[in-house]
Amino acid sequence: MQHVLAIESSTTRLSLALQSSGCIYTFDGEGGATASATMLGHIADLLMQANIAVADLDAVAFGQGPGAFTGLRAACAVAQGLAVSARVGGIVVLPVNTLMACAQAARTDLGPTQPMHISACMDARMSEVYTASYEFTQADGSAVLPVQVLAPMLARPDQLLRVQVQPHCFTGNALAVYGQDLGEAASHVAWHAALPTASAMLTLVPALLASGAAGPAAMARPLYVRDKEAQTTAERMAAKALLANTP
Repeated sequence: MQHVLAIESSTTRLSLALQSSGCIYTFDGEGGATASATMLGHIADLLMQANIAVADLDAVAFGQGPGAFTGLRAACAVAQGLAVSARVGGIVVLPVNTLMACAQAARTDLGPTQPMHISACMDARMSEVYTASYEFTQADGSAVLPVQVLAPMLARPDQLLRVQVQPHCFTGNALAVYGQDLGEAASHVAWHAALPTASAMLTLVPALLASGAAGPAAMARPLYVRDKEAQTTAERMAAKALLANTP
């Protein structure tokens, strides 16, 4: 696809990236409650920089979650609106898991070419953390998704290091927010500060498209890990059993 827009607002930051004819245009700024009011203006600026219109877009990717509910809803709504209005029949929308995008952002920063197991750990408020683990087996930009080692789940900060399967490094903002709660064990593992970004989402787009993750705007939905109805029965049972066996 020649022109793809990515929207990420699951944290306190607003991250936008536009891939157009081999170039990438980005914006990073304040997110939170104000993101929905400023998002369209910043997207218009990126389109102007690339000298294209909404009608030229081939797809819109958005940070599906988990994350801040307001930010997830705003990103989803804007992605749907742009996809429907782009042209007759609309264009596809691509939901991207924000924990996977966070892990991808860390992998890009670290720059390895060898396989790497990364655990994304993001503040979920209410003294909880969203976490998931991914095994990256291919070079960035390949059409192969990272392998999900641990499905997205909620955990207490003091459980976080125990539920993981020996990743090469942890990433996300959990250490900055809950460092004291993680205990001494946190000093014995590798941490890399990163957040999910729209640029990281664009890196994942080829593999996500190849996996069939794109769909019509009407089917796009945020992912609320805290909402138990958003998880399958098997996922809820697995997460419950894992936490029950974690001291």
